Amino acid sequence: MTRRTEWPGSEDDTAAAGDAETRHDGLGRRGRKGRKDSGGSASSRAGTESPRTPEEQARAICLRLLTGSPRTRKQLGDALHQRGIPDEVAEEVLSRFEDVGLIDDAAFAGAWVESRHHGRGLARRALARELRTKGVDSALIDEAVGRLDSAQEESTARELVDRKLRATRGLDRDKRLRRLAGMLARKGYPEGLALRVVRRALEEEGEDPGLLDQHLPEV
Repeated sequence: MTRRTEWPGSEDDTAAAGDAETRHDGLGRRGRKGRKDSGGSASSRAGTESPRTPEEQARAICLRLLTGSPRTRKQLGDALHQRGIPDEVAEEVLSRFEDVGLIDDAAFAGAWVESRHHGRGLARRALARELRTKGVDSALIDEAVGRLDSAQEESTARELVDRKLRATRGLDRDKRLRRLAGMLARKGYPEGLALRVVRRALEEEGEDPGLLDQHLPEV
């Protein structure tokens, strides 16, 4: 999936990211400098710092996760829940992140479809299933997968079959047909489309259409 290298946000959120890094690992530059100047131990210094509020913890968790890759609101919400952040605090922080554009499920869905279709050859059905598991709203899923039309889906299916044809040569006809059609089915292609694409590819390779009729239904 194409990574977004820059997420729009407020200066407060950017500053919070830096503060979160220093506080999280406990070994930031300021911490090391303070230990050297005071001569005290890291543990004694840490003991004098005020504990972070749940809101500060939630912001730090979200910023750290978003630094790695874009996440959906549901994914971040699950992460906050697992770390014991109160639900009301989590909802407030997540809504704030949405307001400033740090969370954008529509953009996430669009980038996911683009990446997974062109990178893995997944069809609309498989893409929609993946986005549902990530908690994307159904309307946003429909909008994202709707950008792939039937012609694009069939073209991609044919490319997948063409790449697999050579590896299946030498197999008996029935096993070859099942392997090619099964590959497309696992990537979410409808049965009718999968059979049609496989049939056409094998006919162009020189297979006898009459023999194919014995193994594949008319589509």
